[in-house]
Amino acid sequence: MSRNPLALTLIALVVLVVGTQGFFTVHQTQKALVLQLGEPLSQVYGPGLHFKIPFIQNVVYFDARVLDYEARSREAFTVDKKAIVLDNYARWKIIDPLQFYRTMRSIPGAQARLDDVVYSQLRALVGAYTLTEVVSSHRAAIMKEVTNKVSDLMHGYGVEVLDVRIKRTDLPPENQRAIFGRMRAERERQAKQYRSEGEEESTRIRSDADRQRAVILAEAARAAQIERGQGDAKAAAAYAQAYNKAPQFYAYQRWLDAMRKSLKENSKMVLSNETPLLNQQR
Repeated sequence: MSRNPLALTLIALVVLVVGTQGFFTVHQTQKALVLQLGEPLSQVYGPGLHFKIPFIQNVVYFDARVLDYEARSREAFTVDKKAIVLDNYARWKIIDPLQFYRTMRSIPGAQARLDDVVYSQLRALVGAYTLTEVVSSHRAAIMKEVTNKVSDLMHGYGVEVLDVRIKRTDLPPENQRAIFGRMRAERERQAKQYRSEGEEESTRIRSDADRQRAVILAEAARAAQIERGQGDAKAAAAYAQAYNKAPQFYAYQRWLDAMRKSLKENSKMVLSNETPLLNQQR
């Protein structure tokens, strides 16, 4: 009877050890390898509950999701000998955990290798284009080609590279001042050109406006002279017609107009009896 409790205790301990050390769980976002005495077995374990031999086998877990890696900034030279600082990142995932463990062992090791491969490919491709092409026109094509080449090179390590992107391109500090100086000089040259073209256009518009003004004034003066001449002709015709109908009344009217214009307030005139104006009263 004394041996039964001891046996039950030993059996319970064995069950406990097997239960805690013999089973392992793989999360949905993970994949796992079982190592036996430090060597990985060929089977890759997916999500679920699995068994291993306690104390002889242990488990290594790998992230099955897409991983992001931001590389440190490095310099590269374009085909026109311009130095630029590339700040890039990569998106990758582990597609073969067994091969990944044999070649990389861990994610930090894979990121270090990925950094070297991405930089070497970027430097090679950037060196085939000018600075303007790298920054604007050929940027997408460069990124696509770098992604394909890096993915091919990393495939042997159990890694697939999904995307490589340049986040930012900067000039080295020693080149920024010179570049900015050239840009400023170019902008000042363009500003002077635009200013001179504006002054030329302003002078042309002003001279054209002055010419049109002179033409309009001349046309107006000519039309005024014509109207004035026609008015004088009509007035003379009216005066002549009135004179022919009533000569004495017309002469009297002309005399009144002359007196009205000549004799104003506080005006004094000395006239003889023979003055035609005075004769009009008789």
